[in-house]
Amino acid sequence: MSVLGMGAVPFDGGFAFRVWAPHADEVKVVGDFNGWDDNAHHLLPEGDGNWYGEVQGAVHGQEYKYLLRNGDSWTMRIDPRANSVTNSVGNGHLYDHSGFDWEGDEAFLTPAQHQLVIYETHIGSFVDKEYGPSTLIDLTGKLGYLQNLGVNAIELMPLMEFAGDYSWGYNPAHIFAVEHTYGGPAALKTFIREAHKLGIAVIIDVVYNHFGPSDLATWQFDGWSENGMGGIYFYQDYRSHTPWGDTRPDYGRREVRDFILDNVRMWLRDYHADGVRLDMTPYMRTVDGFSGDIPEGWAMMRMIGELVRTEFPGRLVIAEDMHNVMAVTATQPGGAAMHAQWDSQFVHPVREALIAHDDEQRSIPAVAQAVMHAYQHAFDRVIYTESHDEVSNGKARITSEVRGDNPTGWDAQKRATLGAALVLTAPGIPMLFQGQEFLEDEWFRDTVPLDWDRAWAFRDITAMFRDLIRMRRNLDGDTPGLSGPNTTLVTLDDDANVIAYVRSTDDRRHVLVALNLTSNAVQRQVKLPSGTWRVKFNSDSRSYSSLFGDHATPDLQVIDGAGVLDLGPYSCVVYLPA
Repeated sequence: MSVLGMGAVPFDGGFAFRVWAPHADEVKVVGDFNGWDDNAHHLLPEGDGNWYGEVQGAVHGQEYKYLLRNGDSWTMRIDPRANSVTNSVGNGHLYDHSGFDWEGDEAFLTPAQHQLVIYETHIGSFVDKEYGPSTLIDLTGKLGYLQNLGVNAIELMPLMEFAGDYSWGYNPAHIFAVEHTYGGPAALKTFIREAHKLGIAVIIDVVYNHFGPSDLATWQFDGWSENGMGGIYFYQDYRSHTPWGDTRPDYGRREVRDFILDNVRMWLRDYHADGVRLDMTPYMRTVDGFSGDIPEGWAMMRMIGELVRTEFPGRLVIAEDMHNVMAVTATQPGGAAMHAQWDSQFVHPVREALIAHDDEQRSIPAVAQAVMHAYQHAFDRVIYTESHDEVSNGKARITSEVRGDNPTGWDAQKRATLGAALVLTAPGIPMLFQGQEFLEDEWFRDTVPLDWDRAWAFRDITAMFRDLIRMRRNLDGDTPGLSGPNTTLVTLDDDANVIAYVRSTDDRRHVLVALNLTSNAVQRQVKLPSGTWRVKFNSDSRSYSSLFGDHATPDLQVIDGAGVLDLGPYSCVVYLPA
């Protein structure tokens, strides 16, 4: 009886091989297990374009490839479903997922959306290495630091095998294989297991809007193509075109949909990942990211969303859509059923307000709209001021955008931390980008590691981030409103550049957040129910930076429904009802 599953599947005594190659006339598997003898193991057609065979004695770790004939042409191919490869143009490794000791990791529960604080990181540049990019093992060594910072989710930029040793990861050559320079499958499993032990979830960035474009085993895999395009895994017409080459998967083919869906299953099932983040979904659902609808791409997104919701309840699927499309997170018919999407309606207006040269150029109504924006509910958007997109290709960190000539000075520190306060107090899932918490001012490149000396030099700024995260997660038990679903705007003063809002739980536990986006201390009236609001947090505290003014913001006394906010320059103050 045939072994179920696609790719190289372990069974008692060997490995079974099943590969989709509908236009091949002959398929063989060669590898260490047969001395690379191309006549030792022929696969047989079993219908639906699949070829199947078993190799007794094949064992985990051995190298292998497929040999395919189309007419008179023979080609050697890495298995498109190989879980490990020697390199992007090398050989596949036989891999048995059952051999890893998870040490009881199955008990870990992914934090709910309203509890999440995400830290986005790029594995290869996270720490400084004398030779080559950093690895998952290096990143594992920093988990204690991240736990101390307070984040409870790490988003890993793509780690699928790519061409070369350095990359952002958005050029996946083999989507089932973990990049060998990062440490391969065992290193990822170890990282996730150890992260879970510290209460940290792991979200994996995946790329389904295109593959490659280079080092693709899937390209004309079985020798067939039309119009010089990529063959069975790709569209053969204008729908193939993306900014990254003619490499958009053909979502209309059941086998390609299964290829992608099985990839999602693998990360969540075999690696215990807590979620996936889909890169640039507009290029899944349209030809050019804006127009030329691809209905099958939208349906593909929906299938991924439903798969995660039904097969892995509690795990997450997040879209980088950035087009303010409500249906991305809708579960109703016509929606893509994503749990959340990166929110362009927050990052762009907030960054503009933070980096504007003059105070009068800041739009408080735009900031207020960014704070209050929602799709289906308060936590189906990811909000941030820095991500790999915002701080790359010459675009700078907030500190450098504010003062390129002095990115560590008062002005830069103030506005960067004001942005962090907005991210960590507004409704949504907050996200930080690596090094943001110690004011890293280098723009992101995959070959430039974080400057960890700054983590000590700006340890007090990091302490502010830690305090903000602690409040956002309600770790002291007195700020549940910051993770509540309700937000009420109570002050919007465009002349004074002051905004204040109340975050609340459904059972009416409140937190008041007030922000001053000017370089001077201000006093402005706020209308609230009468009572006292005590100061919980003041970002102008000198304990966070010797450059800060330590403005003595008093507790807020509200009498007859009115009180006066007294805020330091470029500062955020969080109040609790007394």
